[in-house]
Amino acid sequence: MESEHSIQKKIQVALSRHKCSVFRTNVGKVQTIDHRWFDTGLPQGFPDLMGFRWVDNQIFFIEVKSKTGKPRPDQIRFHEFLASHSVIHGIARSVSEARQIVDGGLIGYGYD
Repeated sequence: MESEHSIQKKIQVALSRHKCSVFRTNVGKVQTIDHRWFDTGLPQGFPDLMGFRWVDNQIFFIEVKSKTGKPRPDQIRFHEFLASHSVIHGIARSVSEARQIVDGGLIGYGYD
């Protein structure tokens, strides 16, 4: 089975070629070499990818999952927040699904 990381890279490349800018987000805390904690500053549940369409500068968010991956409760809460503001977002398990989210302006694809 293909890993989320592999799917994520393919989506980034494909959407970049599809007239979108796409950025990988990292959520969480890590300990630095000098034993200090570094927090990315993004809220828990923040989607893996964010970007915008060049055609209209509309922002979108994509949570990448493997074929069998399921959203965590914090990801569902973030989905509810984005949906309440009609922000384009969804779960993608493939390049095709990511393009459906971006091109279709879908809200919540894959969370229900």
